[in-house]
Amino acid sequence: MITSHIAVDLGAQSGRIVIGTLRDQKRLEIREIHRFANEMVEVNGHLHWDIHRLFSEIKQGFEICVRQHDDPVSSIGIDTWGVDFVLIDRLGKFIGLPYSYRDRRTNGMVEKFTQKMPARKLYERTGVQLNQINTVFQLYAMTCEHSPVLETMAGLLFMPDIFNYLLTERFCSEFTIATTSQLYNPVTKAWDEKIFDQLGFGSGVMPPVREPGSPIADLTSEITNSTGLGRMPVIAVASHDTGSAVAAVPSIDNNHAYISSGTWSLMGIETTKPLINKNTFEFNFTNEGGICGTYRVLKNITGLYLLQECRRAWDQKKKYTHDELIAEASSAAPLRSMIDPDDPCFFSPAEGMPGAIQSYCRRTSQPAPKKTGEFTRCILESLALAYRHTLECLRKIRKQRICRIHVIGGGSRNDLLCQLTADATGLPVHAGPQEATAIGNILVQAMASGQLGSLSELRTLVRNSFEPIIYQPRPMPGIEKTYERFLELKRERTEGGECA
Repeated sequence: MITSHIAVDLGAQSGRIVIGTLRDQKRLEIREIHRFANEMVEVNGHLHWDIHRLFSEIKQGFEICVRQHDDPVSSIGIDTWGVDFVLIDRLGKFIGLPYSYRDRRTNGMVEKFTQKMPARKLYERTGVQLNQINTVFQLYAMTCEHSPVLETMAGLLFMPDIFNYLLTERFCSEFTIATTSQLYNPVTKAWDEKIFDQLGFGSGVMPPVREPGSPIADLTSEITNSTGLGRMPVIAVASHDTGSAVAAVPSIDNNHAYISSGTWSLMGIETTKPLINKNTFEFNFTNEGGICGTYRVLKNITGLYLLQECRRAWDQKKKYTHDELIAEASSAAPLRSMIDPDDPCFFSPAEGMPGAIQSYCRRTSQPAPKKTGEFTRCILESLALAYRHTLECLRKIRKQRICRIHVIGGGSRNDLLCQLTADATGLPVHAGPQEATAIGNILVQAMASGQLGSLSELRTLVRNSFEPIIYQPRPMPGIEKTYERFLELKRERTEGGECA
């Protein structure tokens, strides 16, 4: 039996439409049908997402599927990044464009909100790490500025919910995306009323939450007519992209950590219940929903965004390919300079990312990188050090054996980063699949249709379909001294918190 499913996978840098074909439930083949850029747009000094252009690209991808794919398509699933949202009015219309989580209006909101609700209490109610990008702080920024749109809003939709709404006209959300917002209580499995009390409005604006793998509704007749797709269901997959990616980790047991590597690096472990305690709070770990009753206990680390922003600055003079940058970095001197990837100075630097990295290095009495290879090596080594630090924290919050690291997502094709991660952590790194998010999206659709019966079956199929590249740790002279200095820099920033 041959069946196909369409995954719409939207990231903060690009979007893609991928079609996955299952052959006798033993092997998955994927093919990218359509890829397009996704960039923030500036409107009146604020950063937004152009959801109308993105939706146009999605429909164009559907049209290409109809023209190029011969096998019948059974369903569609959408995943995106978390925390961002759009408000809708009483007529069901969007109120403006959604803000980007990188907009600076949330600066200082963590401190302001936690004066009303202490940080520990907020964490105990949500299990979500404190981060200014979280939905709760975006909404609180609107409350503080007395935004008039709060008076006219009748509902709120997160990014994947927006496109599900446009495709089906159903107002709903999904468990994995809801849990990223810091508005949802994973213990009571409901929107947390006490948090909404602090925001100044009730949780009635929030959509009902569906479990991953449940159907939302069929495509509207307008979409079927305009794209040529037949009548088919849209499935609530793990609509937070990391949730879909972690579903596709090709593990054989639970003795591993994962890194979903892309714009962000999401590093963690999988559990059957949230881990909300003193250690996870102090180390600033988050609890996000997964599929099949799982939770992702993870650390949100600034990832390849650092290199992406450097490339954007360098592109003004010369465009570098990925392979060129990795070759230059491989030739650059090792452990020459490092950064703390999560330092706030790298969040959205006005001086540009290369300038921010140079300023950081000078401020911390290190040689500042000058050549592209030096910048790239600095970033990749710093990420590897951050992964080692997070690994040590994971071992403290849960006494389980971690004997390997699975790196999935776009960063899995970065040979140098994967090898540096193995070297810094002392663990073998299993890299791949690169398109883990789209794969997880597709296979949750397959579960919804009854083609797969469990998470174990899903991961067996991933292992049978995609061969990982394994990086064994090698001696790294000078790493211990460099890591000690890295920890000093983190301690100076966090003042003893975050597993210092």
